[in-house]
Amino acid sequence: METQQPLPPPPPPPPPSLPRLAKKPPSRFRRVCVFCGSSPGKKPSYQLAAIQLGKELVERSIDLVYGGGSVGLMGLVSQAVYDGGRHVLGVIPKTLMFREITGETIGEVRPVSGMHQRKAEMARQADAFIALPGGYGTLEELLEVITWAQLGIHEKPVGLLNVDGYYNSLLCFIDKAVDEGFITPTARHIIVSATSAHELMSKLEVCGRPLLLESYNKVVTFPCESGTCGCTLLRGKL
Repeated sequence: METQQPLPPPPPPPPPSLPRLAKKPPSRFRRVCVFCGSSPGKKPSYQLAAIQLGKELVERSIDLVYGGGSVGLMGLVSQAVYDGGRHVLGVIPKTLMFREITGETIGEVRPVSGMHQRKAEMARQADAFIALPGGYGTLEELLEVITWAQLGIHEKPVGLLNVDGYYNSLLCFIDKAVDEGFITPTARHIIVSATSAHELMSKLEVCGRPLLLESYNKVVTFPCESGTCGCTLLRGKL
């Protein structure tokens, strides 16, 4: 009498399906220009913020425009964007290529003749500006695009990533200049600041046009559509 073979065990149940993550809506920006130091800074939080900003741009499908270096915070943010599959455009004066580029270049490198051409090309390529911690060069680039916005040369948002209070003193100085009558209260709000990359990008996405047209006659301000980022629109006669 033949013995009956045991039946094979039933297949295991399929794993529960994971909930789909909500996809971020398309960004209003195609490319963002990031100003930052060619040094990494002493605090690891500065380096982490650069990497997080790069990843935040990737998640929002935004390309990077930056100063072209492969060292310091410039190298970290550009590598994060490049590793995420987004386009990286580095604009760098020919005289700085040996100082700020070590090893292989990251993404597309566009050499220019000097610092003025560098800033003009970065501004032309970008839809918004963000400053990470940095030194004299970062401050100079940041303040120039703020001034251009005040004069109506561009209409692009300007963000400040205030990592661990790095820019607190700068913001206090600007507030002092407002109190002393050298900066208008409306112009103070050109800068959109936040302490994290996600918060800053979220503010920049929804804030109104931060263009401030200084009027010699009459100034009228309007809050932006979101009402959350602190920026204002200004209308007046030039």
